[in-house]
Amino acid sequence: MPTSPPPGEPGLTDSCPPGSPELLYALFPPAVPAVDGDAHPPSRPRRRWRAPSVPILSALIAVVLFSGVVVAVDQIHSPGAVAAASPAGDPTVAPFEDLPVPPTTATTATTVPAAPAPRTRPVPPPANPTAPSPIVKIGEIRIPKIGLVHPIYEGVTLTVIDHGPGHWPGSALPGQLGNAVFAGHRVTHTHPFRNVDQLVPGDEIDFVMPDGTYTYRMTAQQIVSPSDTWIVNPTPNATVTLFACHPPGSATRRIVIRGEFVGRT
Repeated sequence: MPTSPPPGEPGLTDSCPPGSPELLYALFPPAVPAVDGDAHPPSRPRRRWRAPSVPILSALIAVVLFSGVVVAVDQIHSPGAVAAASPAGDPTVAPFEDLPVPPTTATTATTVPAAPAPRTRPVPPPANPTAPSPIVKIGEIRIPKIGLVHPIYEGVTLTVIDHGPGHWPGSALPGQLGNAVFAGHRVTHTHPFRNVDQLVPGDEIDFVMPDGTYTYRMTAQQIVSPSDTWIVNPTPNATVTLFACHPPGSATRRIVIRGEFVGRT
């Protein structure tokens, strides 16, 4: 029997030689001719948009939610959020550590004297300057400028002033609102006011009283006549008035030293 393959199957010796029309047709088939009346060749069908499936949507939503949770956690653990959310009593948190620290310099506080009630009212000058009077010490006067340190007493009669500066009864006491008036000698006995004419504005006048030390600052000096008793009149603020005979050794005039209250220590 013949063993050659049947006609038309692979292995035929009469296969199409290269370059023959049949081979070219197999490799590059001709395009489908356009139908009469059709101006354009047939186009590829358009793909319609299809909604993502439910699993894909669920995955997208989960990613978005997870991203929001991560951002929120980062905000919660930020330093500013921790400081704001921490309780005021938590010792581990210092919410004001970035604020400037005020200086720790020491300051000296002064106490404004309280207004007396009723208002001070000096008594009239003593009718008998030499009348006997009790000797009652009420404090001490100190004037550093002239080196004065001396007890002070209550009363302005000569029997009191002979012991030291005397407080005019009814006038303000040191530290009170009003005019604190004191009289003293310049040449006799202990002559505490001998050098008060050397005081200048700004010099300190201190009164050591049972409840504290009251400081005044000298403001003015005046020379008046013995009849000028207005120097003891009350004042609306805390002031001091020292007066004595002038010039030293004579009683024809009076020297008056004025001062204003500074503070209490």
